[in-house]
Amino acid sequence: MADVTARMLALLSTLQSGRSFSGDELVQRLGVSPRTLRRDVDRLRSYGYPVETQPGPGGYYRLTAGRTMPPLVLDDDEAVATLLALASLGSVGSAAEGGIDDAATRAYGKVDQFLPARLRSRAVAVRASVETSHQEAPSVPADQLGELAEAIGRQEQISFAYRTASGPETIRRVEPYRQIHHLLRWYLLAWDLDRDDWRVFRVDRIADLRHSTTYFTPRPLPADSATAYLREGLQKAKHPVRLVIDAPAEAVIDAFKYQDVETRTVDANTTEVTVALDSWHWLVLPLTFLEADFQLIAAPPDFVAGYQSFARRLRAAITS
Repeated sequence: MADVTARMLALLSTLQSGRSFSGDELVQRLGVSPRTLRRDVDRLRSYGYPVETQPGPGGYYRLTAGRTMPPLVLDDDEAVATLLALASLGSVGSAAEGGIDDAATRAYGKVDQFLPARLRSRAVAVRASVETSHQEAPSVPADQLGELAEAIGRQEQISFAYRTASGPETIRRVEPYRQIHHLLRWYLLAWDLDRDDWRVFRVDRIADLRHSTTYFTPRPLPADSATAYLREGLQKAKHPVRLVIDAPAEAVIDAFKYQDVETRTVDANTTEVTVALDSWHWLVLPLTFLEADFQLIAAPPDFVAGYQSFARRLRAAITS
C-alpha cells in the first residue's frame, strides 16, 4: 500500500502543475508501465479527482478544476493516525472557541466525509471506540498558529502585544523562526528586534498580531534546534539530578512523564536518569510510585540535604 500511495501522490503532484501530459511522458516521468498509469488514473478518479483524458494521437492527461474537495489520499494506517492525532490534540486545552483544540475536535467529527468510501467505516469505528482524557492547558487560537506559520515561511517581520506571567503587556517586534509544542504549551522562537537577542514567547500570551512588509534574512539558530534552545532556557532555573534506577526504561519514563527527563538504558532492568528540577521534592513522588531501588549519582548540595532530612523524618515516623 505504501508504494501505491507514493506512486499516486507522485502522479497527482505532476498533474497538479496545470499542464497536459501525454501518456508516454507520464510513463517516463513516473517510471511505470502504460497499464499501471491507466489504473492509477482510474484510481484518482475514484477518489474524486477530475482527470480529463484525450485518447489517440495527440492525446493527453490533464487535471481539470473540480467543484468539490476530493477525498484525502490516505492509506488505512494514515487514516487511523489522523483521527488519533486529532483526538489527542482536541483533548488538550480549555475548549475555547477558535482554539486549536476546538478546531481539532470539530475536524475529528467530520474527517470521514473527506476519506475514500472504503475507509469511512474504519474512521467511524475508530471515532466510536476512542475516548481521550481531558488535560487542562492554555488554549491557542488555530488561526494565530496559522498566521505565525505563514510569517515564518515568508520570513516576514511581525509585531504583537505580549503579556508575561507577572509583568505588564509590551509591544514586541520580532523575526519569527519556529513554533514549538512542548509539555502542553505552544511557544514561538524569534529574534527580538528591540532587544537584539533571541527570545521565546508563549503563544497563548500573544495578542494583536500584526504583519508587516519588511522581510529578513534568516540568522543561524542559537542551538541545534528550537526545541533544544527552549529546553535549555526552561532549565536555567532548574538543577540537574542524576540517578540510576533498578527499573526498565519504559517504567521510568512512565513515572517521570510530567518531568523534562533524559534516560539511558544501562540494561534491561536498569536505567540512568537525568532530570531537571527546581525543588528536591519533585523527585520523591515518581520514585515512590516506581517502588524500585535507586542510587543518587549527582545532585546539588541543598537537594541532598533535603533528601537526608526527609529520610530522617520518614524513619522517625515509622519507629515512633
